[in-house]
Amino acid sequence: MKNFFLKHWLKIAGVTVGAIGGYLYYYYVGCLSGTCPITSNPYRMLIYGALLGYLLFDMFSQKNSPKKVAGTTDNHEKENNNKL
Repeated sequence: MKNFFLKHWLKIAGVTVGAIGGYLYYYYVGCLSGTCPITSNPYRMLIYGALLGYLLFDMFSQKNSPKKVAGTTDNHEKENNNKL
């Protein structure tokens, strides 16, 4: 469990910050008349804010993708080179 939090701490922080931001947006700016479908409901705004926070903070997380070694090519690249 500890490893999970250490690995995904930035995403968890993004969801938390986004949810707090979504609620604050609902509280201070939200639609009081109820005609606005997203901002008139605090639960929807929490989810919307959490999603935006996740996406925003995920841009700054490092991906664990394998790095390409110099001098090696993929099969797809070899096929394209053979066609030339």
